[in-house]
Amino acid sequence: MTIPVQIEESRRPVDDRLRLLVERIERLEEEKKGIGEDIRDVYNEAKAVGYDVKMMRQIVRLRKMKPDDRREMDMILDTYRAALGID
Repeated sequence: MTIPVQIEESRRPVDDRLRLLVERIERLEEEKKGIGEDIRDVYNEAKAVGYDVKMMRQIVRLRKMKPDDRREMDMILDTYRAALGID
C-alpha cells in the first residue's frame, strides 16, 4: 500500500518538526547528564577537603525551599521531636 504523494508531502513538515523536537530533548538529556556529573565532582571535592556531603545536600535542598515552607517544616519536625523525646 502506498501513501498518496500529497498526504506524504503534507506529513513532511510535521515529521521534521517532531524529529527536531526529539533531537532537542536528546541534547538536553545529554547536557543534564553532564551537569549531574559536574555536581558529583563538586560534592567529591567538598568531601576531599573534609565537608560532610550529606549535610551539604540537605542545605542545598533547604535553600531551594521557600522560607515559609522551610519554617513550617521546622515546626512540624520540632513537634515530632518533642513527641518522641528527641532533643
